[in-house]
Amino acid sequence: MIKHTTSGWIEVISGPMFAGKTEELIRRIKRLEYAKKNVLVFKPIIDNRYSLSKIVSHDNKEKSSIVVNNATEILSYIKPSTDAVVIDEAQFFDQTIIRVVQHLADSGLRVIVAGLDTDFRGEPFGPMPELLAIAEKIDKLTAICVKSGEPATRTQRLINGKPANYNEPTVLVGSSESYEPRSRKEHLVPGKPKQSL
Repeated sequence: MIKHTTSGWIEVISGPMFAGKTEELIRRIKRLEYAKKNVLVFKPIIDNRYSLSKIVSHDNKEKSSIVVNNATEILSYIKPSTDAVVIDEAQFFDQTIIRVVQHLADSGLRVIVAGLDTDFRGEPFGPMPELLAIAEKIDKLTAICVKSGEPATRTQRLINGKPANYNEPTVLVGSSESYEPRSRKEHLVPGKPKQSL
């Protein structure tokens, strides 16, 4: 989608780990660059899995990015010539990211955000629920469950090869050594409180 109007908008790409969110971000960045649009790409400092200065997909596609400590810092890089802002791993930002993204879109920019919609517990992750609510466009991707081969909508955290307990810290930056995609049925979280009606 190329900007055809003077009004901005928000796009959110969400889903579990290994669903291709960063790969989709990179595809959209390339399309914007092909259209000769000025694109700024950001990621939070906490995401140091594959590179300190690039967004990198699990299949090693990459794009240079600006690493920021917090969402407000993004605003200092915006120039009158900026057409689009891309933000990867949005779940790692605090709630300020919502105001920043709204401000950018209200200023006429195309804002593309990617992040995990749920944490390893299967619960909404950080600012992602509100980002999904305010977006004009949402793409919810799925991976393939490593246990059943069905669509995976959850991220399974593993500690020493076993499902992580519900009380583990929410944030643990990692890749295939710590996480795998699972379907709802195969997603296990020992100690998770039962839902009652």
